[in-house]
Amino acid sequence: RSYSNPETEGQLLNSFAQYFGDSLGSKTKRMPLIEETVLPGDPLLTLPVVIIGNGPSGICLSYLLSGYRPYLSPEAVHPNPVLHAKLEAARHLSIVDQDLEFLAEGLEGRSPNPVAVLFDTLLHPDADFGYGYPPVLHWKLEQHHYIPHMVLGKGPPGGAWHSMEGSMLTISFGDWMELPGLAFKEWTANKRRNMKSDRVMPEEIACYYKHYVKVMGLQKNFRDNVYITSVARLYRGTDDEDGSQLHENISTQRLQMELEEGQKSLIKRNWEVRGYQRAADGSHVPFCLFAENVALATGTFDSPGRLQVEGEDFPFVLHSMSDFGAAISKGKLRGKADPVLIVGAGLTAADAVLCAYNNNLPVLHVFRRRVTDTSLIFKQLPKTLYPEYHKVYHMMCTQSHSVDSSLHSAYTSFPEHHVLSFKPEMKCVLQSASGLKKILKFSVALVLIGSHPNLFFLKDQGHGIGHHANQPITCKGNPIEIDPYTYECTKEANLFALGPLVGDNFVRFLKGGALGITRCLAIRQKKKHELMESRDGGGDGVP
Repeated sequence: RSYSNPETEGQLLNSFAQYFGDSLGSKTKRMPLIEETVLPGDPLLTLPVVIIGNGPSGICLSYLLSGYRPYLSPEAVHPNPVLHAKLEAARHLSIVDQDLEFLAEGLEGRSPNPVAVLFDTLLHPDADFGYGYPPVLHWKLEQHHYIPHMVLGKGPPGGAWHSMEGSMLTISFGDWMELPGLAFKEWTANKRRNMKSDRVMPEEIACYYKHYVKVMGLQKNFRDNVYITSVARLYRGTDDEDGSQLHENISTQRLQMELEEGQKSLIKRNWEVRGYQRAADGSHVPFCLFAENVALATGTFDSPGRLQVEGEDFPFVLHSMSDFGAAISKGKLRGKADPVLIVGAGLTAADAVLCAYNNNLPVLHVFRRRVTDTSLIFKQLPKTLYPEYHKVYHMMCTQSHSVDSSLHSAYTSFPEHHVLSFKPEMKCVLQSASGLKKILKFSVALVLIGSHPNLFFLKDQGHGIGHHANQPITCKGNPIEIDPYTYECTKEANLFALGPLVGDNFVRFLKGGALGITRCLAIRQKKKHELMESRDGGGDGVP
């Protein structure tokens, strides 16, 4: 790769080096990683950890890597007596320093990952039973546990929450969206917001996450407006399929020089991270970093799900709530006689129905499932807490189209139908489960059938690291396969993943990934430190 402005690239890298030199230089004796990873005179930084994604997953991981440690609170009693007995026996240890598999044994929850269930029950005991018990943990900042890292995100801290439709309420309660050490209700109280509901708007959550990074002192670890273009493994072990020892962009001569200087045991440049940072004037400043470990925290909002049907690329077929909201706010749908066509049966589709309904736009609602399907999300939501979603579900059940009926004036559902094609004259061809076809005219179509992560920067777009080989990563059907207690990818050493990428779609549960990764890296750092001490102590024959 050739860069048009190497001077600007150097300035960016120097800012990285300046940060690590200024903030950590005084701690090098206690933190051997610094001597191993920041090379004198080397313009290419090697960091212990690079986190890709600055949403709640990346923020929480940065919090723990920064040295914050959770301990059992002095007066706390967990409602689970077995778990409490385990915690009490190791009260002097932080949760990071305990056996997570032992603590998580026997626990059940709404995450497929045991550490996520464990951490959630420590932060929100018995939350799924409707109890509002306080966390049984308190947090201490232990700076000697700091592991140097950098969090790279496209926008400000908070990730996709900054781009979500701001008028809709979150599915989760506000305190379920909070991160460790800063209660969401305390933050809203300082904002003098009148809390009419336990559920909040995405805009508020985005502001909370941005404020969290600042108040916790994590800003030095974050780089905004950063776009990753490549994450490639450098050194390959003898067991790797291709057997290559070096990425094509790193010179063999340089590797030989490092080996001759005896540096290979010190420098673990497992990954090369390339990308660019978008400057204020719109220009792109390229960079290249080396990392011992990479943590994927990108979420799943990168690529909207598509029907893959004819005509889906027409400009009147939209795939996001933000585009739909923009069309309404700009008045593009004002005075349109034809209804809005909404495809999908999830909460985002329900949000679109509510949005159209509140703007007096008639709706045609198309979805594949039966209204009695037990897997519909509406079946899992209490009516008293989510009345607006149950209003949509009631319309889905009671205002459906049948062969002999005409369209309802405000809303008509089409259960067990799927889209065959979109036509240029703004018509849609549907087919029912029985094979009958019908043509509907609409003013705008909105396809909301979920979204998928975009891991284009990984080898084969990450298709090789899921539970099902050679298939795209999806949060439900094919999440990244990880060790359940370290969150390290089972098919790529030193590559970690957390959050929706491993099936944890709720903020409540993604925090467990941060705990598992931090414990894994802390153990490895300790072993490395002990190895270096034993080597230094035994090198001159002194017992």
